[in-house]
Amino acid sequence: MNTITVNKTEETDSGWAFDVSVDNNMHNVSLDKKYLKKISSDVSPEELVKRSFQFLLEREPPEAILKEFNIKIISAYFPEYESVISGKK
Repeated sequence: MNTITVNKTEETDSGWAFDVSVDNNMHNVSLDKKYLKKISSDVSPEELVKRSFQFLLEREPPEAILKEFNIKIISAYFPEYESVISGKK
């Protein structure tokens, strides 16, 4: 089981930035406020980021996850991402 730690580092009018640690792998992740509302308006930004990493870790090892990315890009690699995260699978 991987340990995921999410720390918000910045908040702007358009979104948030996070440092995410998965075991010993560090990631810089951004999340747009509009995208959060689109796929899961009932969770905090931190919770969405954590769930997104759980989703990724079910499909690939921590070393394969991009070091820096916007959460919305996950659906380009995994088309089922939005429906799984939003609970509409």
